[in-house]
Amino acid sequence: MARPDEPLRWMTEGFDYFASHLGGLQDDQLTEPSSLPGWTRKHVIAHVGFNARAVGRLVRWACTGQETPMYPSPTTRAEEITEGAQWDARRLRRFVRDEQGALSDALNALDDLAWTAQVVTGQGRTVPAGELPWMRTREVWIHALDLGAGGGFADFPPAMLDRLITEAVAKHRAMGVPDLAARATDRAGRAVGRSARVEGTAADLARWLTRRTPDGVRTADGSSLPQLRPWL
Repeated sequence: MARPDEPLRWMTEGFDYFASHLGGLQDDQLTEPSSLPGWTRKHVIAHVGFNARAVGRLVRWACTGQETPMYPSPTTRAEEITEGAQWDARRLRRFVRDEQGALSDALNALDDLAWTAQVVTGQGRTVPAGELPWMRTREVWIHALDLGAGGGFADFPPAMLDRLITEAVAKHRAMGVPDLAARATDRAGRAVGRSARVEGTAADLARWLTRRTPDGVRTADGSSLPQLRPWL
């Protein structure tokens, strides 16, 4: 597997996007609700920081060949987020920046052989290490919006948005909406699936497929939108 240069670039740009939104928030605003039910902005920041550390464990696995799970136990992810959400703003800001830096350094140090190494994600999927930058890309771009500090899916790189839609449609089809298909109305000939059951701009489709708001998304025949289950 070749070095995944495009996802690596998206990851870096995505964290810069996340950091710019975080930088526009005052410390006392971090305890306010985020766009995710039950989470404050501190929870989102903690998750993004600890996710970098978790992906870094898989990078270490790929680099050394020593099995290093993404999370040491089934409860680790939730425990880490809960812990981080209690930290003061200065510590949390430094943490998310430092963890991203450590992950970027580790990924950039991988050689061609390591990119092909098989690792197991927190969902139990076996993937080559070359998928890790894409996994991180999704986290930083989408959770930047979950901070509720502005921006939108239209800000995402077009090719990244298209890949996100394709992946989300495939996962939802596998998880109980087998006839789901989508057509991006602002992409000439851009359809995912055999029929354009759901339509909207690429940004609107990505927002709905990632289980945010359905604004701008409609079915081709005027019926109700299908119910989507968590996909990540």
